[in-house]
Amino acid sequence: MIQTAPSSGRINTNLHLTAFDVFERSTAESSPHWLQAIRKAGISHFAELGFPTLKDEEWRYTNVAPIAKLPFRTRVEDRLSPDLIEAHGFGLDCYRLVFSNGSFLPALSNIALQGTETTQEGGIIGTLSAALSTAAKHNSPTNDAVFLLPALRKHLGRQARANENAFVALNTAFVYDAAVIVLPGQVKLTKPIHILHFTSSPKEPITTFPRTLIVAGPESEAKVIEHYVGFEAEEYFSSAVTEIDLEGGARIEHCKLQEESAAAFHIATIQAHQAARSHLLSHSISIGAKLARNNINGVLDGSGIECTLNGLYLAKGDQLVDHHTALEHAKPHCNSHEFYHGILNDRATGVFNGKIFVRPDAQKTDAKQTNRNLLLSDDATVNTKPQLEIFADDVRCTHGATVGQLEEEAIFYLRARGIGLDNARRMLVHAFAADIVNRITIDEVREKLDQQLFDLFEK
Repeated sequence: MIQTAPSSGRINTNLHLTAFDVFERSTAESSPHWLQAIRKAGISHFAELGFPTLKDEEWRYTNVAPIAKLPFRTRVEDRLSPDLIEAHGFGLDCYRLVFSNGSFLPALSNIALQGTETTQEGGIIGTLSAALSTAAKHNSPTNDAVFLLPALRKHLGRQARANENAFVALNTAFVYDAAVIVLPGQVKLTKPIHILHFTSSPKEPITTFPRTLIVAGPESEAKVIEHYVGFEAEEYFSSAVTEIDLEGGARIEHCKLQEESAAAFHIATIQAHQAARSHLLSHSISIGAKLARNNINGVLDGSGIECTLNGLYLAKGDQLVDHHTALEHAKPHCNSHEFYHGILNDRATGVFNGKIFVRPDAQKTDAKQTNRNLLLSDDATVNTKPQLEIFADDVRCTHGATVGQLEEEAIFYLRARGIGLDNARRMLVHAFAADIVNRITIDEVREKLDQQLFDLFEK
């Protein structure tokens, strides 16, 4: 067993390292050697990196010490029902994969019961556990689950590197199941994919490690909703990792909705890699969790790439929500656009740190980054830091951040037309949020979120 002696200021990781020994023994017979190697590398990197502390520049506003002190349980019995799934389903006609406490639930999903399905357009949707289980029983190369294994072996852990982030390392060490989407070249899905993660901790906190892998072949297209939900007031830790690989000309819209319990901890990494002429449209909507951290990173590794990151974070009470983005322009003639809005009330804290790197070869880059924050109380706080690092001379890059309260002139304008003060404030706050929500192209998700935000601001 790997052990670390905590140095001054370092958070003790021995609880998690000991848990890995138990996990490794329990999964040894069912896991192929390549997956065991990925897990072992993950725990080794985690032991080396340790949990970040407030002394780390990237984590100076986000204290994760409470997460490290949680009891470490990884799987308990689920408490889901079809009615609960329907309540969080947006009324979508879609491919839906449901996970509870990190484990796939085929009975509540709408893909094939064996856990993999080929869409009518030719895309493959499945799970890591189903691929491993089916491959152990069948050797047919035409089997969907077997088809997923080469993609898993090639791409799992390739973009989200365990040696760079302690929470990616921890997720990689304990990866048990994962949603896997593989789109061969030219495949264009006509229905979105909804990946729904529930976490339940009725007796004591648990830790879950959701994982998603999206591999989009040349000229393929899909829309994916990644949705995190928890039971009200239950304490737990959700450590999520999503890897997105877009080959030439691929188009992916990825919508991440975080509605965890108000007592939960949610730390997630989205790592994308784009080849020439690909398009990525990303939305990050953060509403729940006591502490939420979203790392959203991308590498624009070819010419003619479009990358758009949209984000909306709402926090109240003592919530803390943190967005860190990093986009690397590695090749010429690429465009990236970031729009993040934050709405904070009571004693809530928001953090935004956005980085754009323009490498020497990335001439003709067009990059824009905007962070706007609305404070609804005198005690709310925002720490915002947009950054540009440019090593090319023929580029167009802008960034900016604003922090303010509702404009008195706008309130006066509405009141002069017979609208009461409270309604005027709600209308302005809703419009501020809707500017981001309206960028979602999946109609049912956009409309449900818009109504949800309207109801939220009515309270």
